[in-house]
Amino acid sequence: MMHTPDPYLVGHGDTRYRVTHYDLELHYQVAANRLDERALLYITISEPTSQIALDLHGLHIGTLLVDSRPARYVAKPSGASVEIGPRAAGDSLMLELQVSGNPRPVPGIHGEAGWEELTDGAMVGAQPQGAPSWFPCNNDAANKATYRIQVTTASEYHVVANGSLVERADVGDNTRWVYEMDRPMSPYLATVQIGRYREEGRAASVPVSIVCPVGAEVGAGTAFEHQAEMVDFFSELYGPYPFAEYRAVILGDEMEIPLEAQGLSSFGCNFIPATWRNERLVAHELAHQWFGNCVTGRQLCDIWLHEGFACYSEWLWSEHKRNWCESPSAQERAAERYASLDPMPEESTLARPGMAHMFDDWVYKRGALTLHALRVLVGDTMFFALLRDWVQENAYGLVTSEQFIEHCCRFAGGRGSEISELFEAWLFAAELPPLPVLQ
Repeated sequence: MMHTPDPYLVGHGDTRYRVTHYDLELHYQVAANRLDERALLYITISEPTSQIALDLHGLHIGTLLVDSRPARYVAKPSGASVEIGPRAAGDSLMLELQVSGNPRPVPGIHGEAGWEELTDGAMVGAQPQGAPSWFPCNNDAANKATYRIQVTTASEYHVVANGSLVERADVGDNTRWVYEMDRPMSPYLATVQIGRYREEGRAASVPVSIVCPVGAEVGAGTAFEHQAEMVDFFSELYGPYPFAEYRAVILGDEMEIPLEAQGLSSFGCNFIPATWRNERLVAHELAHQWFGNCVTGRQLCDIWLHEGFACYSEWLWSEHKRNWCESPSAQERAAERYASLDPMPEESTLARPGMAHMFDDWVYKRGALTLHALRVLVGDTMFFALLRDWVQENAYGLVTSEQFIEHCCRFAGGRGSEISELFEAWLFAAELPPLPVLQ
């Protein structure tokens, strides 16, 4: 019997159990790319079973204990099948693993993802399949858990992970960094960033900071100049920022695209210059804290609920900037993207793009246009109210496209039939509807 929960990520995840908390202790040698790790997984059985599957790629399992007792397991290239004895739904247990090796990214249809060596340091960008590159997990986006991430490495390096820094202590020539993420998090959003960095704060409604290479300028006149204001702006639109703090980590290396993680985002140094392309991506990754991280699609087929919302947030930020400079409105951004929108591949829809196409540009832009069409239909007051209610109602939970449609119809009351027709055209039909025009 197959227990893989997401058909877009075959071979990952296991529906028979849920991890509720990860406690990860990493010792990392930068020059050798050597990782030695102790991982504690606190799990709850969700289906009667006597074995479960762990996802792990490229690392060696030295010890595996179940409730402090040695357990039988079969190691596989993608992880391990673990014998846990007959267990009933609702049973709780703890797995302890000692793993080691040279972490490397996990191959996938969209390229490699996961632990990556930098010129001088390391970083993790795990979406969608890369979490097993650095810790044993149940690699299912729907299995959200809390995390404690401890990293010990040479003291000349600065370490960032998800959540709040709760301890920093020197241990000989090394430093131990401990971060805690107390809000449920999907495995692909867990991250570690290691480099010769400095961290500087920004004034906002929650702690906001930029972590960047020593000597880098990331203030006025850069794409990150307004990051704190973006946090406050999106908090007004979507409801309070959903985590304790937010960081942008700027690497010493270049990156093709930036990547979000829960509570932080990572950018290559090539994204520092103050171009619209760079600034919109700063807004895009920040918006994922609400749409993707706090409110998470249950399966990858609903990726537009992440990327469409983040893309539309770029346009809303552009519109907001008209308060102090010349900047296109959301309508102008929508018209520009509508005119250049790539057609959907055959047999794809926005609601079901297919694994090969889930990160195609048309998914992002048609998703944003869908939200713009909804805004045009219901007006600004109702549009932003239903988005705030959507985030509040589903905070730290899992959602589907069908749930969003139902939410909008319920929120709009007597306009439910119009909203249903709108989503049918934008999400489930191949033909591109007319450009929605905001009056």
